[in-house]
Amino acid sequence: MTPREIIAEAWAITRREKSLRRWGMTYSLLETLLDLKLFSYQAYFLWEYLQGRQSGFFDVEVLLYEAVPFWFFLTFVISLTLLIVVELFIPHMAQGAIIGLAAKSHQGDELKGGFLLAIYNFVPLFAIHEIFVLASTTTSITVISLIFRYVDSSFHIPLIIGVVLMWGVSNIIKFFASFAQPAVVVRRMSVAAALGQSFKFIVSYLNHVMFLLLLLFVISIRIIINLVTVLLIPGIAMGIGFLLAFFLSTALSVMIAVIISVGLVLLASYFFANLHVFKAAVWTVAYIELSKKKDLSVIMD
Repeated sequence: MTPREIIAEAWAITRREKSLRRWGMTYSLLETLLDLKLFSYQAYFLWEYLQGRQSGFFDVEVLLYEAVPFWFFLTFVISLTLLIVVELFIPHMAQGAIIGLAAKSHQGDELKGGFLLAIYNFVPLFAIHEIFVLASTTTSITVISLIFRYVDSSFHIPLIIGVVLMWGVSNIIKFFASFAQPAVVVRRMSVAAALGQSFKFIVSYLNHVMFLLLLLFVISIRIIINLVTVLLIPGIAMGIGFLLAFFLSTALSVMIAVIISVGLVLLASYFFANLHVFKAAVWTVAYIELSKKKDLSVIMD
């Protein structure tokens, strides 16, 4: 298949398979919620830092403890902890299901076993993600925030430069590992073998995978939109709540603001879900098609 045919096939799979979009929605919703929490916390820490005040990691929880009844505070903390655990682990399970079902759709198989694919591939996909954890913009911003708050100011500049460099290097290496996740799911390869095969495919068939440039462009747009959305959602919610407070009671204003925030998160997650499924389908279809080619390092079988 040509790069254009691969992209067309991946988009057709994305539009055709509802089960893939459901898994994609799960992935994007949890990822958006986690990013939203991380950016909200970092915005609070930045505000405190600019005001010249010390901020602790649990300041929000302490303020909540002092402002609400204990039963509400305990329920909130337990629910928040469980949600964070779900947001950290379930997306990797969803990724395994997305890749596996996309591969089945491309080969004309019946789309069954999504949950089994999610469970079976969780550990290797989680390991691959952790290898490139600093490639995440959100994670790098969080690390820089920790440096500002807990490290002596004389070390700020070199440590931040180091984090930025590691972010850049991690993204470059992650690019060469683009086929690692499909290799793990489709071929059931080990993490090390999948990373090695991915690097070999990228180097060997670079002229056959020019669609990567288009894909990287789409990913860049997604990251920018994701960042803007995550930053705007809390601001929109607070702005609406503040305006409504002039006309309605505080409790009703907060309730309306929360409902609007949930709606915005769901809308953004639906949009990101299609992009994520499309990206995963592109890499999966490309991996399957490239796997059919003869290994360029082998002269005779």
